[in-house]
Amino acid sequence: MPPGGLAPGTPVAGRFTKWGGGRHWEWDGRYLGSDEHGHWWYAPVGTRCARPGVEFVEASGWVSLVPHEGAYAVGFYPAHREISIYVDMTTEPVWQRRDTGDGGPEWEVTMVDLDLDVVLTRDGHLYVDDEDEFAEHRVQLGYPAEVVALAERWRDLVLAAVAGGDEPFATVGHAWLRRAEAEEPAPDGAEGAVGR
Repeated sequence: MPPGGLAPGTPVAGRFTKWGGGRHWEWDGRYLGSDEHGHWWYAPVGTRCARPGVEFVEASGWVSLVPHEGAYAVGFYPAHREISIYVDMTTEPVWQRRDTGDGGPEWEVTMVDLDLDVVLTRDGHLYVDDEDEFAEHRVQLGYPAEVVALAERWRDLVLAAVAGGDEPFATVGHAWLRRAEAEEPAPDGAEGAVGR
């Protein structure tokens, strides 16, 4: 985890890789703060998201959470999005200070994406996604038994927590998002804060 005192507003890079070191999703945001659930950061409207072969600019912002303890990362999305919560099962996230000679964020959080995702849609549909990809990759990429067990354990724990209305999934995550949106300047041509 980042050392204590990481200031809100500090640029943070989110970096997923695949098992074996291949690049996966990458995006930059700004640190919001921490609470009992973990560390929060915000990617505003206009954030560039990229992975090999795919790149786009997000039309809405979102808040990410990496827990103090746990092998997952969560995205909380605004009310107009079909998906409300998206949880990637990962290796335990690692925070490190970056060489900012490239002008990029000062801090980076990295984790290996382990395919399994717990997804909650806006209309309340809760499901596990990419189980077929997980089964395929555990053979093709040679996931060790302990990595398979890690992903399956956290999938089950997160699924139960979301289904049970436990925090931060019930209200806390979207409260962080609303606060971040309220502090964000309106995009060109819009009135008020993003998301209102």
